[in-house]
Amino acid sequence: MTSDAVPPPADGLAHHPLVGRPGKVIALHLNYPSRIAQRGRAPSRPSYFLKTVTSLATSGQTVERPPGTELLAFEGEIALIIGTTARQVSREDGWSHVAAVTAANDLGVYDLRSADKGSNLRSKGGDGYTPLGPASIPAEQVDPASLRVRTWVNGELAQDDSSATVVFPFGELVADLSQLITLEPGDVVLTGTPAGSSVVGPGDVVEVEVDVPGTEHSTGRLRTSVVEGSGPLPEFSAQPSVDDVQRAEAWGSRDAAGLEPPFELTEDRIAKLRQVAVATLSAQLRKHGYNQLSIDGVRTDKPGSKIIGRARTLRFVPAREDLFRSHGGGYNAQKRTFDSLKPGDVLVVEARGERGSGTVGDILALRAQVLGAAGIVTDGGVRDHSAVKDLDIPTFSGGPHPAVLGRRHVPWDSDITVACGGATVQPGDVIVGDDDGVLVVPPALLDQVLDAAIEQEAEEEWIAARVAEGAAVDGLYPLTGEWRRRYDAERDQEGTR
Repeated sequence: MTSDAVPPPADGLAHHPLVGRPGKVIALHLNYPSRIAQRGRAPSRPSYFLKTVTSLATSGQTVERPPGTELLAFEGEIALIIGTTARQVSREDGWSHVAAVTAANDLGVYDLRSADKGSNLRSKGGDGYTPLGPASIPAEQVDPASLRVRTWVNGELAQDDSSATVVFPFGELVADLSQLITLEPGDVVLTGTPAGSSVVGPGDVVEVEVDVPGTEHSTGRLRTSVVEGSGPLPEFSAQPSVDDVQRAEAWGSRDAAGLEPPFELTEDRIAKLRQVAVATLSAQLRKHGYNQLSIDGVRTDKPGSKIIGRARTLRFVPAREDLFRSHGGGYNAQKRTFDSLKPGDVLVVEARGERGSGTVGDILALRAQVLGAAGIVTDGGVRDHSAVKDLDIPTFSGGPHPAVLGRRHVPWDSDITVACGGATVQPGDVIVGDDDGVLVVPPALLDQVLDAAIEQEAEEEWIAARVAEGAAVDGLYPLTGEWRRRYDAERDQEGTR
């Protein structure tokens, strides 16, 4: 070891993992496949955040849950204690700069996430939010892929995983960080948490242990008790803010958080949507007070066809030469979005109603079809219109135009809230289109309007039959009086058959 190394303990096992005051505490966002599966996003490279040195605590201490918050979550982790200075080291040499490993609890308050827009400063940096210990394991005595991390809450096992599963090996993390940041003796690197992290509250006790199964190497159990904070945050501080997304992430799943399962466009819902016309849905949405859900100015290239699916979104900004040079070429946002479509998606494109260039052509439309997308809706133009029309996938647009994208647009971003044809569209909205046009249906409204729309169509079918028989529309359309009683009686009779 060099002269700036952390000296090893005399007995080979430190009674406390830290020597001196660390200069940095660095934490990794995602590493264990079990946690990555929960989050639903797989990192291609490690990403990190800083925790404050004052967040460090020892075993047996308490941690406060700030008053007015509900989502204090534990994360049992393996912590690396840097032993020698690391600056631009190789992956092969990274582990050699680690003096010891210990147990860590990367505590955080999800209620305060929004305050710092992703930096995690307040949500993860509070006093006592990084307990370590109680002992450490010398790094030179263990294989970094042989470690196990376990967490107990009130005596019940909540997390159990192995460092053999991690996406980013520990030596690689040291090497990666050292490319731009000098790691110094005593610095702490938290290496990610496995599945099982969840919410704890006052009165709960969390214990974390790191060991090598089948050997004497163990940190012992790091014990932290949760208590309620003594006073609310003053009004000049950012206040707690939570939503169901934060609750699901903090608890580990929507089910664990006691939330309703996420909306799905099931086969039953799709079958019902196929029964009703867009005009009927529009009428029912109007009855619920929604008059701004029509994507205006677009027409289908396949009369008689219908689109039903969940919205994916793509936004173009007005053409500007420098921005098109930086964002328009290569594998741009437009191409990335088309490549990411999944079965049942309807791609909704914000083109600001500008029809003076194409926003999709035959190659990209074919790509959407091959991936199983349900349709394309754009309030701009379509190039290669005849070829796009001949595909199986229906496209609603402002009409044909021969010019390429760059004449009027720069592909900018995707999967955000967009405006298309005068309607606001969010990713996940239900999109329904037929010869009358295209509607955006907020998922929470769908079941409310769908059954009513089916009933409305049944009524109108019955009314049309009476009109065909020669009946006048007065009192018949809409159904009132005797006509209403007659219709209800026939429906009741059919229901008893």
